[in-house]
Amino acid sequence: MDETLRLNSPSMSRRKLLNFLTGAAVATTAGAAIYPVSKYFVPPSETTEGGAILAKDKIGNPIRASQILAEPVGTRALVAGLAGEPTYLTVKEDGTLGDRGIVNNCTHLGCTFPWNEMDEQFQCPCHGSRFAPDGSVERGPADRPLKLVRISIEGDRIWIAPWNDIDPRTGQKPWWV
Repeated sequence: MDETLRLNSPSMSRRKLLNFLTGAAVATTAGAAIYPVSKYFVPPSETTEGGAILAKDKIGNPIRASQILAEPVGTRALVAGLAGEPTYLTVKEDGTLGDRGIVNNCTHLGCTFPWNEMDEQFQCPCHGSRFAPDGSVERGPADRPLKLVRISIEGDRIWIAPWNDIDPRTGQKPWWV
């Protein structure tokens, strides 16, 4: 009888096991360091499937709906909208936010303009165009109404989406679509 002791070779040697554990530790550490760095360089998604974005202030912070609704009735709040375009939001008589916003770019040469509370119209200081509260032209040289955007509120967030429907002021397809 053979009295030798047979040893089966293990499937993984000690060296392979230590190499595997070292590699796993290095990969875990590298992943933990790379993830926050990559999140820093990739901006958070603030859009929806329909192209809506959050309304923001002039330095890029999201504006809460409660902040604008705290203003008096008839207030026209200026926020950064689609593509950073300044957009007027209106507090309605019932204390809610209007369902459409008006982009603050004159359709004549693209100047920005203030809301004149005394005359209740938008007045372009560059060439004298005047626009009604709904953005329709009252006096030229601008020949097209102001661009509209759709406004919706979810929770305390204000979402601004492109207006692709029929323009309610003209009853036709919008000129900006």
